[in-house]
Amino acid sequence: MKILSKEQVYEGDKLTAERQNIASTDLMERAGTQIFNWLHVRMQGAQVPIHVFCGIGNNGGDGLVIARHLVTHGYHVKTYIVNYSDKRSKDFLINYDRIKQRTKDWPVLLDEESEIPTIASEDIIVDAVFGIGLNRPAANWVKTLFQHFRKSKAFTLAVDIPSGLYTDKVPEDEHGVVWAGHTLSFQSPKLVFFLPDTAKYTTQWEVLDIGIDVQYLYQINTQANLIGKHEVLTWYKPREKFSHKGSFGHALIIGGSYGKIGAVNLASHSTLSCGAGLVTTYVPKCGYLPLQTAVPEVMVLTDDSEHYISNIEFNITPTVIGLGMGMGTHETSLKAFESFLNSNKTPLVIDADGINLLSKNNDLLDLLPKQTILTPHPKELERLIGSWNDDFDKLKKVSVLSKKHDIIIVIKGANTITVYHENYYVNSTGNPGLATAGTGDVLIGVITGLRAQGYDALIAAIFGVYLHGKSADLQVENYAYQSMLARHIIDGLGLAYLDLFKQPEEPEQEAQEQQQ
Repeated sequence: MKILSKEQVYEGDKLTAERQNIASTDLMERAGTQIFNWLHVRMQGAQVPIHVFCGIGNNGGDGLVIARHLVTHGYHVKTYIVNYSDKRSKDFLINYDRIKQRTKDWPVLLDEESEIPTIASEDIIVDAVFGIGLNRPAANWVKTLFQHFRKSKAFTLAVDIPSGLYTDKVPEDEHGVVWAGHTLSFQSPKLVFFLPDTAKYTTQWEVLDIGIDVQYLYQINTQANLIGKHEVLTWYKPREKFSHKGSFGHALIIGGSYGKIGAVNLASHSTLSCGAGLVTTYVPKCGYLPLQTAVPEVMVLTDDSEHYISNIEFNITPTVIGLGMGMGTHETSLKAFESFLNSNKTPLVIDADGINLLSKNNDLLDLLPKQTILTPHPKELERLIGSWNDDFDKLKKVSVLSKKHDIIIVIKGANTITVYHENYYVNSTGNPGLATAGTGDVLIGVITGLRAQGYDALIAAIFGVYLHGKSADLQVENYAYQSMLARHIIDGLGLAYLDLFKQPEEPEQEAQEQQQ
């Protein structure tokens, strides 16, 4: 799914009005009606007080449409105009007149002198104060109103985006942002829903189709994309009847050190489970017996050193090399790593200590083959690019590094984002069960396994992150977040593949199963 920027949203609205020969107020009516329908289906006429807070721009106009339909359908509605400016949008004024024609209870005008409305915890708040065009912090009295929303503990539904939240930067003051329980985003999610600094402002989000021109949505190129089943299914490569293990590549996994052989064990196992035809693992001598015992399907080569990697030499021709997990940062290992990079021409996937070794000598980045994949966790990323001011600054710095060296960087997190040059691919799968030792080792194995099978580097990274997270989503039903282990993710990879072809259940059937 494409994640539109605010400029692209405005352009889409304009083109839709032109191509469908409708007024902008008609598009506003369509958007507000969709949110009303969402509420109406869930409330079924329940007489819970609904407080609709409208700004004086187009987001406020959406709120007035919602409030008018709620009033028309007999709901207990209180509508407020948050009068933060003397300017009003044309479409706001049109809908302000329309709601006054439908009810004797005209919207209450709120300004900094007004008494804050009473809101009970069992009430509902509809936040339609600021939209995506916000470019400056809210006034102090508006911040006080937003804090009142939060203190009330009432369910808060945000229209398009929580008010006070920007689409392209982190708010200066969290008290100036509405903390929504649910956000209904028009046509496209917002990038800020997925970033650690800003995701907290909406517990859940959902996209509503408001009929933006289909041709525009198809043709527009976006900087960010949300990756789900629909996207990755088009990349899946089915297997031919007469294929054999040589058809799916030979992956080499390099890593491990005394006490950390488990990392390469997990990476090797997941590389095979993801579909690589052959896997050879290169480890210090202390890893030979553990690997031959734990993963008998893997071939093993050993270093001359007993406890750590000291000299990377092998007599095979791998399709792809995944390295770094559990390798440590011993000075001898650093020299071996440097020597290896100077002579290597094979595609690479680098994780953990491989990234830490790159951070010790940034000149080594120049030796990486084009489209090498790096999979850092936050601390490893910080060692690589330095500290950042906020998530947007982080993405910018990662993009600069990616473009400079033509590499792919997987920023691991709750919503893992794969960065290639200036493009962001936001993953939609995964859960807190992945917050356990070894899951990163499994991820590099999955990506390496896909590269071995002939997937392009960028697709392997994005697809691998998706499968890894999907396995966790399926396995959490068996193990819960707390008891999930890295090995369970490996065991669930087959389920993740099968899920690609699983048809969604009919809504009625799904509802019946939930009731049972």
